[in-house]
Amino acid sequence: MKLNLAIILTLFRIAAIPIVVICFYSQIPNARPIAALLFGVAAITDLLDGWVARRFAQMSKFGEFLDPVADKLMVAIVLVMLVQDNPHWYVDIIAMIIIGREITISALREWMATIGERANVQVSMSGKIKTTLQMFGIGFMVYQNDLLGFPIYAIGFWLLVAAACMTIWSMIVYLRAAWPFIVADNGGT
Repeated sequence: MKLNLAIILTLFRIAAIPIVVICFYSQIPNARPIAALLFGVAAITDLLDGWVARRFAQMSKFGEFLDPVADKLMVAIVLVMLVQDNPHWYVDIIAMIIIGREITISALREWMATIGERANVQVSMSGKIKTTLQMFGIGFMVYQNDLLGFPIYAIGFWLLVAAACMTIWSMIVYLRAAWPFIVADNGGT
């Protein structure tokens, strides 16, 4: 593995996870806003690492593997923390939809790669919209405190509801793209 800026940005996202967790549960003043800020910086690296990789010809197989792993780890871990912090059924359902979709689409992409058709389930615009809504929603819910009179947690919650809707829609888009290959597969499991 050759380290480059794109991979370093991705590794930063993974390294930020335990710090976000510690800040989230810490009793220090402004712990939740600090956790949210760090989550936000990590989310920005998700945009940056891909751009850097393409712009500076730093694309690699390892980077292609590591990037979605970093994203899914960050989102799943923070969603679980939010569920633990606010154990209402509707927060649970949103987390289940988002985490379940991530597992499903990751498995679908892996399967499509094994049959040489991964290009048919590349990231779509609906996936990008989902990710944007999700990152803002999660970040605002982590922040928790009102800001300048705005109910940041409530705004984050509704952004996460929108993200869950886009999550379902983007999963349908990916499954529709893969459906002809799923139907054509006569092999067993």
